[in-house]
Amino acid sequence: MTDEDRKDETGETPAAAEQATAAADAGETSAQADRTRSAARGAELRSELAITDARRAEEETAKAHEAVEQATKQEEQLSGKEQKARARAKAAEEEAERSRKQAEAVAQRAPHAAPGVSGANVASPGLGSNTDPSAAAAASRGSTTARPAAVAAGGAAPATGSDRPEVLVGAAFAGAFVLARVLKRLVD
Repeated sequence: MTDEDRKDETGETPAAAEQATAAADAGETSAQADRTRSAARGAELRSELAITDARRAEEETAKAHEAVEQATKQEEQLSGKEQKARARAKAAEEEAERSRKQAEAVAQRAPHAAPGVSGANVASPGLGSNTDPSAAAAASRGSTTARPAAVAAGGAAPATGSDRPEVLVGAAFAGAFVLARVLKRLVD
């Protein structure tokens, strides 16, 4: 009896069964090799991803280091500007003190103007609304009649509305407010 004549319970010959088993083993081996290659490729990709993450972390560290260096450099520049500004402020303060002392010395040396009426300090009679402003200013220069005697003698001048325009603005605002309240009462 030949191998073809012998059949097992499945109805196949032993040679065909061995061929099927060998084919199945080859297919299983091929599938296992594919799975192994796939796992190796996955490990390779994870390795590349880890390397990429390490590079990103390295770049971020470098950027942070550059930012720190730049902030330090900017701080040094601002510190230099601050020192220069302080030096300018100190120089301006010293200049103001010198000017103040010089003004006091000049004020002590200057003879005080005698209060009295002098024809040289009287404004000319032609000043009016049609007069050229520069001519009016020239005519009033040196006139003591426009200034109180205390100011002419070197004392402190009382503040007037023309000396402090913010007082005039405040008074105008207050007056407008009072007028509005009165008009509101009249209308209601």
